[in-house]
Amino acid sequence: MKEKVTIYDIAKALNITAATVSRALNNNPKISEATRTLVIETAKKMNYEQNRFALALKSGKSNNVGVVVPFINRNFFSSIIRGIEEELYPKGYHVIICQTHEDTKKEEETVQNLLNAQVDGILMSVSKTTQQLRHFKKVLKSNTPLVFFDRIKEIDGVSTVTIDDFQGGYIATKHLIDMGCTRIAHATVDLALDIYKYRFEGYKEALNDHGIPFKEEYIIKTKSDIDAGEKAIKKLMKLKNAPDAIFSASDFAALGAIQELTKLGVKVPNEFAVVGFSNEPFTQFMELSITTVDQSPVEMGKMAARVFLEQMKEPTLKIMKKVELSPELIVRKSSSSLTAKQQTNI
Repeated sequence: MKEKVTIYDIAKALNITAATVSRALNNNPKISEATRTLVIETAKKMNYEQNRFALALKSGKSNNVGVVVPFINRNFFSSIIRGIEEELYPKGYHVIICQTHEDTKKEEETVQNLLNAQVDGILMSVSKTTQQLRHFKKVLKSNTPLVFFDRIKEIDGVSTVTIDDFQGGYIATKHLIDMGCTRIAHATVDLALDIYKYRFEGYKEALNDHGIPFKEEYIIKTKSDIDAGEKAIKKLMKLKNAPDAIFSASDFAALGAIQELTKLGVKVPNEFAVVGFSNEPFTQFMELSITTVDQSPVEMGKMAARVFLEQMKEPTLKIMKKVELSPELIVRKSSSSLTAKQQTNI
């Protein structure tokens, strides 16, 4: 196996000291431009690679940023990562992507590994199982910028970038009311997480503002997957006074709901309307496209990166920002063609 080229090899080739080579590679002002150019050209010819970790230890800056998400294979999180990279790469930063699989222990280990790697900052979405905050406090103690996006924990000194989930839940429910629905169910995922709690509260507020009574039997706790959506509809349609619409906090559960309604012979949207949340790619390409709330994940990623860059400009200041993006309702076929339903209700 071929050994890596060192600064000593370059020094020997040029008949200068290793210290001179090191200073030239690190743009030391004591080194002449001619010497610096010669050393850099020789290093390239010899395929020399600087030890980035050693440079990080020496300079205190690695130009690496850790991005931690629950899952990489979800369009929402991959779009956020895209936004972060698009914002940071032109500024000379490289992104280290990690996933926790919703495992608190793995999240703690990941954060520690990123600190060990001397990253310049950590941008992350918290695992839904996370309760302890000790690993976050360790990040703050190390003076490493920490920015939460989407799923957050309220910690003094930590900036956050979120969407207005309350407003998202409100506009989704109001849309169904405007379409003539009066018995609106809600499929939530985990009310222990703020994002789902706020969507639920937005749903309740919209009902209240329009004089529609809240019914506990219309609230279904599900997972964020298709099978869970199918099970939710099976349960709801067995009720004596079954709902005529559902606002799902997950697009995947919304898809499952539509599939089950189709199996039951219920016409969507004329007899039953469906609204999801996230604007997953599949929602627009289905024959029966799904109305959903867009979370602007790319913009969320860009904003999280901008908050980090702002903190890097003033490392001695304790900058704490709370950025909240506005959701957008994307109306599609699963709730928009309600002519027959509206006429029935008139």
